[in-house]
Amino acid sequence: MVSSRTATAAVGLLASLALSGILWVVFDSLLFFLFVPFVPFLFRSGEEHDRPPVRECPACGFRTRDPEYDYCPRDGHRLE
Repeated sequence: MVSSRTATAAVGLLASLALSGILWVVFDSLLFFLFVPFVPFLFRSGEEHDRPPVRECPACGFRTRDPEYDYCPRDGHRLE
C-alpha cells in the first residue's frame, strides 16, 4: 500500500504538471514548468516537529538528532 505522503506527493506533482501544461498552452511559455520542483515545499507539514531536536557538542561541533547519543563520540563531552 502506498503511504499517504507518497500519494500526496504524486497527486501534487500530477496537478502541478497539469496546471503547467494548461498554462503553457494558454500563455505559450515554458516558464511555468520551472515551478514543478517546488511543489513539495508548498505542501510540507510540520515535519520538524516530529523529529527530535539537534544536539551539539560544545567542544568539536558534532551534531546529531539521534536520541541514543548522550555524549560526543569524538571527545566524550555531553551533548547540549
